[in-house]
Amino acid sequence: MSSILLPGQPIVLPKGPSLRLGTGTYIREGKPRASLVGTLQSQAGVISIEQTRPHPPAPASVVLGTITRLSPQQALLSITVVDGIPLPPGEEFSGVIRSQDVRATEKDKVKIADCFRGGDVVRGVVISLGDAKSYFVTTARNDLGVVFATSEAGATMEPVSWLEMRCPKTGRIEKRKCAKPPDL
Repeated sequence: MSSILLPGQPIVLPKGPSLRLGTGTYIREGKPRASLVGTLQSQAGVISIEQTRPHPPAPASVVLGTITRLSPQQALLSITVVDGIPLPPGEEFSGVIRSQDVRATEKDKVKIADCFRGGDVVRGVVISLGDAKSYFVTTARNDLGVVFATSEAGATMEPVSWLEMRCPKTGRIEKRKCAKPPDL
């Protein structure tokens, strides 16, 4: 019962006597659903959702964010998910991916513009608190990097290799530092 539920997600009720729905739940199309981000709790015959509190990133936190700005030495990241928990609307943290933190090998040959584009969604790991405003983030593992990108034609791109993504509409290849999908 410790997996995190998202709003609208169906709740799988445990077998046994009938349970009542409590805080953080509702019924839609005959199925109980979560109305909060949180974990399922069962107490005295009542099922409820205990809201999960987001926490600021810490070293080793896995984060998701959107690339907001690029420079030759770094990419700026707007962090919206920390350790799998979405931050409340309007709350976000800033991250910096420096060119030396993009990949583990050939760090001196990294060109930020060949790895990220504005609007890309990136999975990374916090390596330290940078300055007072942002966290240093790395993508130097196979499972880290761009997880979602939109092509110039407006289509969702598909990874071709760890260095390239393809537009399904035009077939055009664009360079990215792709995250290896977890199921491969």
